[in-house]
Amino acid sequence: MKATGVVRRIDDLGRVVIPKEIRKTLRIKEGTPLEIFTEKDGDIILKKYSPIGELATFSSEYVNCLSSVTNYISIVTDKDSVIAVCGMNKKDLLEQPISSSLEKIIDTRKEKILESKDFIQITDKVNLESSSEIIVPIISYSELIGSIIILPKDKNLKFSESDLNIAKIAATFLGTQMEI
Repeated sequence: MKATGVVRRIDDLGRVVIPKEIRKTLRIKEGTPLEIFTEKDGDIILKKYSPIGELATFSSEYVNCLSSVTNYISIVTDKDSVIAVCGMNKKDLLEQPISSSLEKIIDTRKEKILESKDFIQITDKVNLESSSEIIVPIISYSELIGSIIILPKDKNLKFSESDLNIAKIAATFLGTQMEI
């Protein structure tokens, strides 16, 4: 655990204010769900809750199938980080925070087919280049929980509406798994 040097008091309703600097650094916004853990020594740990993170193993198996059938790079993110990758070196992206550009695209709740000139980096640490990119938000119970991203392995390939439909099916399926 990393000490911040910030001390806050609990108010009469049992609330604690998380400082703005920490919320900004950790991308915690109003309405962000937090999971509360306690340890034997009395420590309380707040962790951002990722509904799709609960399906990490399932998401990983799903992108493996998707990638093997389409021969595309398949990626699943929650609203903060990459949780499943297939078709490329997983170590490069797995568990990396998503870029602010990708976060903005996901927040629109609209699927996108982007050409190379409009390419959105998935993370700020890994620089991927592609001729085309599909980004589809994953929605469960009308709540945005993440995205599915598809990239071609062939740098000259342009995606079609059929490819977009494949990604939409994947996003819809993953979203419904959260509802079960």
